[in-house]
Amino acid sequence: MLTFFYYIFFTPNYYKGKSPIRFEIKRGETLSSIAESLAVQGIIPHASNFSIAAFIYGAERNIRAGRYNIPNGLSYLSLVEFFIHTRADYAHIVSIPQGSTIKFIAARVKYDLFVDSASFVNKAEDKNFIDSLGLHTSTLEGYLFPGKYDLYERSTPSEIIGIFYKTLKKFISDSLRRRADSLGYSVYEILTLASIVDGETNQIDEMPEIASVYYNRLKKGMPLEADPTIQYLQTNGWKRLLYKDLKIKSPYNTYIHQGLPPGPINNPGKEAILAVLYPANTNYLYFVADGTGGHKFSRSYSQHLLNVNQYRKWLKEHQQ
Repeated sequence: MLTFFYYIFFTPNYYKGKSPIRFEIKRGETLSSIAESLAVQGIIPHASNFSIAAFIYGAERNIRAGRYNIPNGLSYLSLVEFFIHTRADYAHIVSIPQGSTIKFIAARVKYDLFVDSASFVNKAEDKNFIDSLGLHTSTLEGYLFPGKYDLYERSTPSEIIGIFYKTLKKFISDSLRRRADSLGYSVYEILTLASIVDGETNQIDEMPEIASVYYNRLKKGMPLEADPTIQYLQTNGWKRLLYKDLKIKSPYNTYIHQGLPPGPINNPGKEAILAVLYPANTNYLYFVADGTGGHKFSRSYSQHLLNVNQYRKWLKEHQQ
């Protein structure tokens, strides 16, 4: 009996092909599912034997989600021990806030996944890689869909970017593409305007109103005069804008150039995209912060000046 036990659980198992073999365990995957995947990939002969070995080892709840490089010739018990004690590229939930720039995302994946941030930015601006995605732009700014992702440590930048972009493609359904066409804008232009809306506010309920202001300005041939496009041009990050900043010579400066900027200034979330696709029906042409995180909207420039003065008064009172 002991000889049979030893033969089953301590004898090396060999798989075909190059060693080591990459194996992924997904978050929430059951032991039986892991065992079945190991057998299907030919890493072990029998799924049930691995499940028994894990039970003997007391490892049913100790195998972490991750990406493992399994060497050849491990017995069932050695493989269980390998999963428990060997350093792997573990899975992490990575949250990308809406309105994040490529540089912000690069910093986030560096911190959470140990991915080189410079390599990430370079890949997001690599024309050959962008072309391989079927896109015709100089950067993937706007195409990295915000949200929560379950990603492996030390994944390649192209792998991570591909996941972000695939999620955006899934969100931009045929019906949303038709909606963009009905508005007379391309998906790229919708993402561009949505990035500005996302740069203006975190309050989802007022995004359709902000979108309506910009549409109304575009229809009248007025410059957008969107502060987020000026913030995008700041080399040292966000700051309180000065009058001289509004004179920066750049096609992204919507104070001196009419129409949309050349492309997105960040990666907008679904709420901002939907707000641009389904804007509120208003006659608003102006808005200004109200000091509480929201904005006051107006149809006339005279009312806008009153709102601006009220905001300046609020700032003065709260800076003392």
